[in-house]
Amino acid sequence: MYFPWVGFMAQMALADVMIWLDDAQFSKGSFTNRVQVKTADGIKWMSVPLVNKGNRTLISDLKAADPTTAERHSSLLQASLSKGAFFGEAQDIFHRAWRKTSLVDTLIESAEGLARAVGLPERDTHRASLMDVAGTGSARVLDLVRAVGGSRYITGHGARNYLDHQSFDDAGVEVEYMKYQPLAWPQDHGAFTPYVTTLDLVAQVPGAHRRAHLAPQTEGWRVFTET
Repeated sequence: MYFPWVGFMAQMALADVMIWLDDAQFSKGSFTNRVQVKTADGIKWMSVPLVNKGNRTLISDLKAADPTTAERHSSLLQASLSKGAFFGEAQDIFHRAWRKTSLVDTLIESAEGLARAVGLPERDTHRASLMDVAGTGSARVLDLVRAVGGSRYITGHGARNYLDHQSFDDAGVEVEYMKYQPLAWPQDHGAFTPYVTTLDLVAQVPGAHRRAHLAPQTEGWRVFTET
């Protein structure tokens, strides 16, 4: 995800092991290359245009189509967050991520930089492309979890559409879905919304108080799928 929202940070907060699925095919309409920001003119998308629009491209091979993307996004963040007392820190996180030499490294650093800024501890981190775990879909996710000795898999809501929960149960791996209930923080440009980049939280809230706004919670897959 590109400078992800606080719900993703909450998911990272619960993880002992993080696997970046960098060898998956890019999905158009996902949040891999875009995130929302608040402005005086309403919510706007901060999107990275992709070469060939990312069609049939692995995330690890994505390339930005516009060399001015970082500059444009920096200007958008200036318009969105410059009134925040800690905007300078948010700006540093943004520029540090864009100093990476590949887009996939920028994407990963955008999340890892935010994780550090909101006070998350270091976790065991892997890239799927380096794990030598074959397969696709739900079966591969399970094999990746097992490859790192996992007994619990924490996921977002989109997995409901493809995850074979019974196969995880049979393998002794619990599946838990996120319960997104972040606590509001002061925001500029109108009513509060959590569905914007976590750079917003960083710009507005002192470092020692940011993690509390994530309020990470999960529920078992049976409870989640029955609601």
